[in-house]
Amino acid sequence: MKSMAQLEYHYGLKARIYPSDYQKQIIKVNSDASRFVHNEMVAIGKELWQLNRIKLSIDTVQDRIQQLKLRQNAKQMSNHFQFLEDKRIDSLAKANAIQNYHKAWNAFRKVHEAGVPKFHRKSYAWRYQTNCQYPKQKTARLDNGTVCFEDRKHIVVPKLGRLRIKGAQQRLLDRQGETRIGTVTISKDAADRFFLSLQLGSDTPFVPKLSRTNRQIGIDLNTENFLTASDGRTIANPRYYRTIKGKLAKAQRTLSRRQRRTKKEQRSLRESKNYQKQRLLVAKIHARVFDRRHDFLQRTSTALIKNQDLVVAEELRSKNLLKNHALAMSISDVGWRSFLGMLSYKADLYDRQFITVSPKNTTQTCHDCGFVMGSDGTEKLTLADREWICPQCHVHHIRDYNAALNILEKGLQKQQKA
Repeated sequence: MKSMAQLEYHYGLKARIYPSDYQKQIIKVNSDASRFVHNEMVAIGKELWQLNRIKLSIDTVQDRIQQLKLRQNAKQMSNHFQFLEDKRIDSLAKANAIQNYHKAWNAFRKVHEAGVPKFHRKSYAWRYQTNCQYPKQKTARLDNGTVCFEDRKHIVVPKLGRLRIKGAQQRLLDRQGETRIGTVTISKDAADRFFLSLQLGSDTPFVPKLSRTNRQIGIDLNTENFLTASDGRTIANPRYYRTIKGKLAKAQRTLSRRQRRTKKEQRSLRESKNYQKQRLLVAKIHARVFDRRHDFLQRTSTALIKNQDLVVAEELRSKNLLKNHALAMSISDVGWRSFLGMLSYKADLYDRQFITVSPKNTTQTCHDCGFVMGSDGTEKLTLADREWICPQCHVHHIRDYNAALNILEKGLQKQQKA
């Protein structure tokens, strides 16, 4: 049987689940155990770093180093902390927590951007990972592993048992050939919704191959319209956060008052029913905004990838753009970074091509003659200039459409050099 790394095609599936009260307790126990193991690995790493700085060969220090090194695996850690031997805890949840800790260090050494692993604090969101195993099985399918579908509405997970799952998975269940389930993530968000994420692998594609359209498009992302395409089409910016901002602010003020009252009475926030009720209401408003924006981005990105052979976009760095406080809320609301990520993985999924290009002078350059605003003593275009006339060739331009044409041209040049 092939491992996940040996399989050619990979696919992610996330669906909502509806656990019973007892299953929710098991999810909570596994989430806490996973967080504890991760935090223990971080604490061991910090202590080892301090002890290794001592250059003298002191027996006590060396013994302590050996003890800590031995504890860096799930079995030894469970022997040291007896509560980790609870039968409700999935052994793979502990192993995955240790593995994710090492992956975080590897990512830091590789890119130096995410930072070193830090302590995970307790929160209203729960999360742990397990794996699907295939004992005594010759082929991997969706219905013969330790994590398996009973039918399109029910799935079995170790320690949790039978779970009701939302969504029609019949297309995946009807697949012919080997389909392996890899990592399985069970999570709860702040709005008390439970989700199950599956990593699937196979040697056959998960989506049908699309015929060539012989169409190419450049897209300019902006805050006026969500995007303007090089073929003249525009997609309006839905501004989901702005439409619900007033209701959210009112709910947050109520939450703040209940928090102050609870602290004044020296009661725990987790035991205050009124505070928790209002916190859940605020979390649901945030979740509603996220879900609507996520659905909009998914539909838009899928339509672009399916209908074009080549999609070209600007290489935007949202972290730098958010430093502009006048535009920070609009940039956060529109979700550019998530949209570009969706275009990238869907291009691989549907066998299309997605290219990002440098945004330098895409707005300031005339597509007809190549004149760059700001050169030869001319003033650069500002955000207020939605239309302009080229000083050299006197062609009238719509700012975003002209930028989309320049982006497409840059993308074609980059494609030819590759």
